[in-house]
Amino acid sequence: MAKAKTAGGAGPSQRQLRVGEVIRHALAEILQRGDVPDPVLDRAVITVPEVRMSPDLKLATAYVMPLGGKDVDGVIKALEKNRKLLRGELGHKVELRSIPELRFREDTSFDSGQRMDAILDRPEVRRDVESAPDENEDE
Repeated sequence: MAKAKTAGGAGPSQRQLRVGEVIRHALAEILQRGDVPDPVLDRAVITVPEVRMSPDLKLATAYVMPLGGKDVDGVIKALEKNRKLLRGELGHKVELRSIPELRFREDTSFDSGQRMDAILDRPEVRRDVESAPDENEDE
């Protein structure tokens, strides 16, 4: 069976994206229900904005952020400490041939968005955007 490739061979395959989304939903539900008996995780409301899968689907990297961005390091350490339990819970929730190993990383996409907003809000950038010709003027 040939491997599915994306345009240009770069980026994740459709299968990686699909499996990552299934894992993301299941992991978010497990964390929301409080199925992991850990005091750090009990105190935190954790969002899981993205899960990236390795090409062989054996490793899932979950990007997480506690609500308010408080105690990120503590939350990630607690998730890493409980990864076997979380993997077992995933095994009960998702139908996959094999459940991937889990690793957890801080989600920095919100910070990236804030930096982009700050750049777009600069006076010189705003001036350039406002003075650019409107593409729809011909209509």
